[in-house]
Amino acid sequence: MGLTLYPRSICDDDSVMDKGTVLVVDDEPNIADLVELYLARDGFTVFKAHGGATALEALDEHRPRLVVLDVGLPDIDGLEVCRRIRQRSQVPVIFLTARDSEVDRVLGLELGADDYVTKPFSPAEVAARVKAVLRRSDLQQPAAELIQVGNVTVDIGRYEVRVGGTTAPFTTKEFELLRYFAERPGLALSRQQILDGVWGYDWFGDSRTVDVHVAQVRKKIANAATITTVRGIGYRLERS
Repeated sequence: MGLTLYPRSICDDDSVMDKGTVLVVDDEPNIADLVELYLARDGFTVFKAHGGATALEALDEHRPRLVVLDVGLPDIDGLEVCRRIRQRSQVPVIFLTARDSEVDRVLGLELGADDYVTKPFSPAEVAARVKAVLRRSDLQQPAAELIQVGNVTVDIGRYEVRVGGTTAPFTTKEFELLRYFAERPGLALSRQQILDGVWGYDWFGDSRTVDVHVAQVRKKIANAATITTVRGIGYRLERS
């Protein structure tokens, strides 16, 4: 089953500030929908995955601030998903599970979960746990490094891009490309420089890959910042 993006626009209160993305992983649509509803009300953008494999793909592509993870998934056990998450990321994880024994709780926490909520649960409690875990996580981390270009903020600490104050859904490579530009504002960068800096010196492929990714980044930042084509060379991110 696939991955679905439910943007914050589901929330009718436009005054709620975007608080970043949360990945909700549960094979029961009713439960995932309920958690998503309460998180959206609090200003979070929610991605929903219905299996472990799609959850891991979403983690790499969308870089959520936190993962709400069901233990009893149909393809990959949630405990195994958490173990794989910890191999690649320190993103906070909250388990949702019908297993309420002390052994299961301890095992989940030992695998790297930050909190543990047993079913049946109150969705308002889950939303409160999400906010509490994120507060603790933010306090434990050094201040994020921010790069501001035009009306675009590249948040290196959170691996997020905010366009006009709203978090935009950048893939990992798109984020790295924009970061590369943002760290070199005003400089004309050749396609080969960009390939070496973003894809690596050992990457073999067509330089048109740069053009495709630049087009995607331009679409996502819209008029908030300008990436200019430098004829015969490559691209330049304008300073303002």
